[in-house]
Amino acid sequence: MPQGKGLGSGSGQGGGRNSLGGGRGRNNGGSFGAGGDCVCAGCGYKSPHQRGVKCTELKCPECGKTMVREDLLRSRSK
Repeated sequence: MPQGKGLGSGSGQGGGRNSLGGGRGRNNGGSFGAGGDCVCAGCGYKSPHQRGVKCTELKCPECGKTMVREDLLRSRSK
């Protein structure tokens, strides 16, 4: 089939996602704030959250497992 050499009037508008900032991660990109506790998912040990220190950087002093933010556990159990 022959093709012409005219000026096209296409109006494609891509809506694709690039690799920069596509997803928002845990907690929809939010944070839990300064308060709250860090909890061991293994044995349930709690300790107060320290500002500037992620709970996941801490190990439970009772059983050695990684601690998690209490609010994160609550939001997953819903």
